[in-house]
Amino acid sequence: MNTRRKRILLVEDDRTLSRLIADQLKAMGYNVASAHSWAEAKALLIGADPSLALLDIRLPDADGLQCLPELSAQCPVIVLTAFGSIKHAVEVMRAGAAEYLAKPVNPAELELAVTRTLSAESLRRRYEYCRNQLTPSFSRNMIGASRAFQEMVRMIELVAPSDATVLIEGESGVGKELVAQSIHQLSSRAQNTFVPVDCCTIQENLFESELFGHEKGAFTGADRRKQGLIEVAECGTVFLDEIGELPASLQAKLLRVLETGEFRRLGGTQSLDSDARFVAATNRDLKSFSEQGGFRRDLYFRLSTVVVRVPSLRERREDIPLLAEHFLSSRTFQRQHQKCLTADAVDALCAFDWPGNIRELRNVMERAILVSGERNEIGVADLALPCTSRQPTAPDGIPAQCELRFDHDPTLDEIKASYLSRLIWKHNGHRGRIANVLGVSERNTYRLIKRYGLEDKPQTR
Repeated sequence: MNTRRKRILLVEDDRTLSRLIADQLKAMGYNVASAHSWAEAKALLIGADPSLALLDIRLPDADGLQCLPELSAQCPVIVLTAFGSIKHAVEVMRAGAAEYLAKPVNPAELELAVTRTLSAESLRRRYEYCRNQLTPSFSRNMIGASRAFQEMVRMIELVAPSDATVLIEGESGVGKELVAQSIHQLSSRAQNTFVPVDCCTIQENLFESELFGHEKGAFTGADRRKQGLIEVAECGTVFLDEIGELPASLQAKLLRVLETGEFRRLGGTQSLDSDARFVAATNRDLKSFSEQGGFRRDLYFRLSTVVVRVPSLRERREDIPLLAEHFLSSRTFQRQHQKCLTADAVDALCAFDWPGNIRELRNVMERAILVSGERNEIGVADLALPCTSRQPTAPDGIPAQCELRFDHDPTLDEIKASYLSRLIWKHNGHRGRIANVLGVSERNTYRLIKRYGLEDKPQTR
């Protein structure tokens, strides 16, 4: 099993035993957070998302059996106890435990229990995914009651049953992929695969191989035949996200697939048939972009058989309280108790223009839940919304002028990296807005961020 990024919460009051178990789990490749009481465990759970928990049944400040239902609602739990009777084992399993281990814990039994529990949880998640794919419905995160939202839903319901190519237009962060998923789920292809393809992040020299596949020997390192994403999506749906960033060299080949249903693997000579449906999305005005020569006009016309426009959040302000409440109650963020927004906070959310749309709202709510701590109410200050005054400032309240300082004569690359770092911080990593400032495409922006090693670095002012 791949243990990468798997996080385990260990709740054990015996510090010596806790250290021994933690060391073994770390040696197995897991990230371990240790707590020696229920209070410490609850503190660690705030903002965390463990894949598994090991819980001592007797804690200094709580009865583990009573804590078990709350913990097992967030992740599978293996119970540790010094009382190894069958009656006790039945009791903890009924309370929601996934496994039961008696102390002293045998290292081999621990490894087996952890591996088995994580494998079972992985299978459960896959089953839930497949079941949701088989059930025609809108994505669970498609929330709204506004007229703009309902008009979008009407268009989705009209176009979903057909096999027509669909172009989804909308700003970054409005939920275009959720719309594409809903189109797939409401179509006759719902039982087959939905394959998303991010046209921004795949390197241009690998894109053709990823999309169409390749034959053995097609290029250095191609030691075997590989199916492309179009083949993987046979009888399903291919979702081409940010289609406006598709390299010009591939636009003609994609057009051929759309018009004839045929394609060739890289390095291949045989034409293959595709029965996949194509849904594309863009945050550009693709029509104008094609008229300016930035995108093939014939491909644009082929993609835009049906256009579904996703409204920005400022066009559906009445949906903002519904979305905020959804993020508040989501198990992803909610860890200890239900929180609510004050009336002033709701007003502030509705008044803000949300340049980052739903993605930005989600991030604001996640941060507010953490900042508000133990308080049940989230106020305006907890939201930390950017300044919206009419002073000559940038949209997020940072002075419009730009000043870079160095304690030495910088190289050109240092200047570029420093300026890009500032833009990443200023625009909260929003690639579309950074690209607009730089005057380049999102694809090139991504490459610059990667070139200067700024993908995962926290930015400071």
